[in-house]
Amino acid sequence: MTRLSCAILDDYFDLALSVADWPMLKDRVDVTVFDKPFAGEADVAAKLKDFDIICAMRERTPFPRSLLEALPRLKLLITSGMRNASIDMEAAKDRKIVLCGTQYGRDPTAALAMGLILELTRGIGRENARMHAGKPWQTFAGTEIEGKTLGIIGLGKLGSKVAGMAKPFGMNVIAWSPNLTPEKCKEVGVGYASKDELFATADIVTIHVVLSPRSRGLVSAADLARMKPSAYLVNTARGPIVDEDALLAALHDRKIAGAGIDVFSVEPLPTDHPLRKLDNVVITPHLGYATREGLETHYGQMVECIEAFTKGGEPPRRLA
Repeated sequence: MTRLSCAILDDYFDLALSVADWPMLKDRVDVTVFDKPFAGEADVAAKLKDFDIICAMRERTPFPRSLLEALPRLKLLITSGMRNASIDMEAAKDRKIVLCGTQYGRDPTAALAMGLILELTRGIGRENARMHAGKPWQTFAGTEIEGKTLGIIGLGKLGSKVAGMAKPFGMNVIAWSPNLTPEKCKEVGVGYASKDELFATADIVTIHVVLSPRSRGLVSAADLARMKPSAYLVNTARGPIVDEDALLAALHDRKIAGAGIDVFSVEPLPTDHPLRKLDNVVITPHLGYATREGLETHYGQMVECIEAFTKGGEPPRRLA
């Protein structure tokens, strides 16, 4: 049997080989790990042109038609997650590339959203850094979230999970999204609000909608202008859902109290990006889904998919 070559992309944590049973494929597949971002599409094409199988981690490396056409040997493309907007699915079908996904056991992004809320309001990480640096005792007075209003944009599986976490903290929870109904809010046990009401009344706004053409720019300059000067914005969904220039202006001019951001319009976030220079922003490098348990699930299911494919069977969780 002809040996196949497999590329594992963007393994920033250097975990891929240690959390899944890749040795079970060693008689058929040669595995290469790429642990750093690529410089651009030309760099991707040059480095991946000789691979038969590619394992992609979310949208870290996009696969538009132009790139897929530059990878003549590619037979199997696996993405973590069951959807990936950065892969041209029609192009994959046209080139007869088998496209598969992986499923989540749990979604840890909700916990990260709550962590960002706590960091913004209580400054845990900031004060920890000050203590380790030998700075003076107690200079930051936090803000209580009990009794405050949390506005959730998007009340699907993830938004509902955040609502469930916020209520034990004593928060009042309201929600809005383009298709959300008062009946759905009642079912989840939260209040329904219009978009304008949510931004005007919430003490913290957290975003939990999927990026799509309709949700791109969903949070506009006008929405940010409605927020209270004491309010915070949290985004663990996708960067382009928020008008980034408008958010930068609102933060720079102190029109809102601050923001907790895990996702960005350009990732990795450039080292000279203005968000890195603002003191009223908590930024994390797209950690929402990145837990050891989650990556173990993703990589384990990638191995499972390659195992079936190389033995001539139908790979599980096929997307195209």
